[in-house]
Amino acid sequence: MNKNYFYILLLLSTFYSFSLQAQENKNSIATKTQEPTIEGLTIYPNPTNTGKIYITTKSSLDKKVEIFNVLGKKVLESVTTSKEVNVSQLEAGVYIIKIKEGEASATRKLIIN
Repeated sequence: MNKNYFYILLLLSTFYSFSLQAQENKNSIATKTQEPTIEGLTIYPNPTNTGKIYITTKSSLDKKVEIFNVLGKKVLESVTTSKEVNVSQLEAGVYIIKIKEGEASATRKLIIN
């Protein structure tokens, strides 16, 4: 019986060790590949039913906007120098919007009613 406990403890300690190592690797990868975020990013109205959204940031740089459907297919791509983005061709649903401004980028959920 004591032999079984020993093997169980050995197995648990090995699993715990691998879990910690995997978590450390995940954290180091996340910090290495993390891009700077866009300061002061606001997307409104969200949800929208007007066919337009407005994107504001603290910076006045051009913004590359990509919108993806829930399957990951790119459904809209544009570069905007103003705040306004025309989304009138998109059907009602949930989308992922990715904004890139200079070296910084951000990803948000966008709802079209």
